[in-house]
Amino acid sequence: MSRRVILTCAVTGTRDTFRQNPAVPITPAQIATSSLEAAAAGAAIVHLHVRDPETGRPSSDLALYRETIDRIRSKNSDVIINLTTGQGSRLKISGDGATVDTSAIESPEKRVEHIVALRPDICSLDVGTMSIGEDVRLGTPKQMEIMARLMNDAGSKAEVDVFDTGNILQAEPLVASGHLGEPPLFQFVLGAKWGAPANAATILHMKNMLPQGAIWSAMGVGSRMFPTAALSALEGGNVRVGLEDDIYIDSGILARSNAALVERAASLLSLLRFDLADARTARQDLGLSSQ
Repeated sequence: MSRRVILTCAVTGTRDTFRQNPAVPITPAQIATSSLEAAAAGAAIVHLHVRDPETGRPSSDLALYRETIDRIRSKNSDVIINLTTGQGSRLKISGDGATVDTSAIESPEKRVEHIVALRPDICSLDVGTMSIGEDVRLGTPKQMEIMARLMNDAGSKAEVDVFDTGNILQAEPLVASGHLGEPPLFQFVLGAKWGAPANAATILHMKNMLPQGAIWSAMGVGSRMFPTAALSALEGGNVRVGLEDDIYIDSGILARSNAALVERAASLLSLLRFDLADARTARQDLGLSSQ
């Protein structure tokens, strides 16, 4: 029998990729349209950031999140919505380390303000502190505890995003506390600079570290996106693709849309003899309430 695989589309992200690929959506209308197209192509989950419509820069504006969700829900009540909580976690550090800018750091409560207000199905929880380029992404145990509790209280399921093996260990107290719900949900973020590499050995090792009963997915940054999708499915995980993770569909060929990336992933999974879970089935598998 074929195994069901849940396919997530990461729609836009935070980097200035829209300058390189005009298919990267910026406004709430564009993000919603791209999400709906991805869902029609086979994505059960859409993972969303929002951007300033004027500048394309990442934003945490509650009104932008609300408009985006309302636009999606007016056309599709089934697709699972997954909102980021990554904004407000970056320390900006100068190249020589002499200057530290904390202006982009927000409190745990502020980082989940839109989750508490909008109560999405799922929201990301970036566990662990790590270097990203010249910057540092903060995810201390206390911050994660506060955010996980607020997510749980809002009725949103935390997707624990882990960038390295130690992040899984940091999530163990959150699993034990019950704040992550059952079954716990993990996303392996592989291939980020200074994070765990996107290869089979990493996926196997991280998979074997997970708490019993956990549901997981793996995604690869850049050119590792589709190879990681195949490896994840073959090892019992789920799959994530999208313009947040790579703006190309082939070497040197820009993806024309998120839907095109989802269609490519769906075709790959079909060749490997996996079935795609639709949104309603994915809700059951993830322990989410029905719409």
